[in-house]
Amino acid sequence: MSMLASLQSPQKSRSIALLAGLTLCAAIAMASPSKADDLIIKFDQSQLLRLPKPAAEIIIGNPAIADVSIQTGNLLVITGKSFGITNIIALDAERNVIQDQRVLVRRDENKVVNIYRSGERSSYNCAPQCNPQLVIGDDPKYFASTRSSAESKIQFSEKSADGGGQANQQ
Repeated sequence: MSMLASLQSPQKSRSIALLAGLTLCAAIAMASPSKADDLIIKFDQSQLLRLPKPAAEIIIGNPAIADVSIQTGNLLVITGKSFGITNIIALDAERNVIQDQRVLVRRDENKVVNIYRSGERSSYNCAPQCNPQLVIGDDPKYFASTRSSAESKIQFSEKSADGGGQANQQ
């Protein structure tokens, strides 16, 4: 019987050590801030992010890649501004980290057509008709022409909304 007791003792010791290790890991995990999976945002689009509790402050690693606005204390709107990787850190009122999350901004390839001429790319959104699309990395001449056309359209629309501009303000 003493032989059986001595055989069980190392097994009990390993079980206790394993249980203690798991308890320690669980305590560390509960003490550290929420580390979520990467948030993937499409360029020029927005996505909602709900935090586990209200945030008092939001930090964006690189605001040129993504922008954030707080809708309510724990509901954020993240907008992809440029291609790349950045992160968002949410702090509570005591400046504790609520969430620290990487944000990947990438291109929406759905219904997009790329035309390559002499190594220069032009992008078109084909939903359902193909129209020029402003995308970082396109041929600079194509990009400038597309941007100029879009700006002219916006100005024309704003003048129309004002009742035709200054001529009708007599």
